[in-house]
Amino acid sequence: MKTSDFDYYLPENLIAQTPVEPRDSSRLLVYDRKTDTINHKRFYDIVDYLKEGDVLVRNNTKVLPARMFASTAYGGKVEILLLKRFNLNEWEVMVKPGKKAKPGVKLTISTELSLEVLSTIEESGTRRVKFIYDGVFEDIISKIGEMPLPPYITEKLKNQERYQTVYAKFDGSAAAPTAGLHFTPELIEKIKAKGVEIVDVLLHVGLGTFRPVKADDIKDHHMHSEYYEISKESAEKINKAKSEGRRIIAVGTTSVRTLESASDDNGMVKEIKDNTEIFIYPPYKFKCVDALITNFHLPNLRF
Repeated sequence: MKTSDFDYYLPENLIAQTPVEPRDSSRLLVYDRKTDTINHKRFYDIVDYLKEGDVLVRNNTKVLPARMFASTAYGGKVEILLLKRFNLNEWEVMVKPGKKAKPGVKLTISTELSLEVLSTIEESGTRRVKFIYDGVFEDIISKIGEMPLPPYITEKLKNQERYQTVYAKFDGSAAAPTAGLHFTPELIEKIKAKGVEIVDVLLHVGLGTFRPVKADDIKDHHMHSEYYEISKESAEKINKAKSEGRRIIAVGTTSVRTLESASDDNGMVKEIKDNTEIFIYPPYKFKCVDALITNFHLPNLRF
């Protein structure tokens, strides 16, 4: 199966550069597979396509302001992007330009934060670094960091909260689970009032979500790893719904990745904290997920 099989033409002028207000007024395309018809709606119309008993599974990760700028000892500038936390002080980061971040190099981000490059991660070209600071790391980067917007968004984000879902809870992502950005508190209440159960899972999104699949053959691509969790309570709710024949509807591909990584052949999931490298492509047979709410994806990017 060739990567080119998934390519298509997408004019740049059709990529929105600023978020719509309110969130749930974004456009919604509904494709009915049974009748082969397409309807154009608004996202708040999603309520009409959900039914009592459905389980809506969403990813409650929170995006870190993971983009920072550092200086070398000689005055050079370096861009730092947080990718994955190894322990209290050590992270995997992306550095541009990489030639200024050889092992042993020390970089200054602010008066409160600096780092030392420990090693190069050969497979990805990223770096393992140790941050040096006094205080709480998350508090420091909340003051100096920027949201790492996708490369196809060129406009500066005026309100950083617009790159968070309204239900974001746990810090750890380098990118937003974007399908969830369209939900508002009011829309969530309408969905609940219809008898739809909402269940949270967690997957910390890495910047690998924006990296193109470069292999000519899909099977030759190595999928990046991401950390995920499903609580005992969430697993029990999902499994009860599956056993009763109710639909499991994933909000975004990150929720799909979480559920399919944790499920057995019968679609039952378990309480888990782990890393996943699952790579989903045709003719994959879904075990847990019955339906998906998703954004359009750029050509040549992974699902």
